[in-house]
Amino acid sequence: MEKLEYFEDYEIGAQRTTTGRTITETDIVFHAGHSGDFFPHHMDAEFAKGTPFGQRIAHGTMTFTIGIGLTATQINPVAFTYGYERLRFPKPVFANDTIRTRVTIKDKAPEPKRPGFGKVVEACEVINQRGETVMYCEHVLLVQCRPVEAAA
Repeated sequence: MEKLEYFEDYEIGAQRTTTGRTITETDIVFHAGHSGDFFPHHMDAEFAKGTPFGQRIAHGTMTFTIGIGLTATQINPVAFTYGYERLRFPKPVFANDTIRTRVTIKDKAPEPKRPGFGKVVEACEVINQRGETVMYCEHVLLVQCRPVEAAA
């Protein structure tokens, strides 16, 4: 079901956490095939033993895709994604790690280039089962302001 959440409805500091998702060996192999990224860090167990992580790591792009995908639980027809900023991978993700995403409304401001819209920034932290942040980014949304007739 669609939920209308206008710019004015977003509250800085509001937070939600998604359900978890365990990363599998199959996820890593499929992502390599989809992306074309067959670097040995992801695909070669013997090579990976000699890296600082001591084992193969999941692709950062896969962590981003799944971590952000976990947040897609509702359609808000008055908001759309403008982009993602400040993408970082401070810790690796391994097969059998379980990740979840914590979304916090970090900022909001009217959008001067688009009258009737505001910009909302969501801090997205993907966290593993040990509570470590494995990915961080900021999701920027353009959100319609409440129409004057709907405000009454």
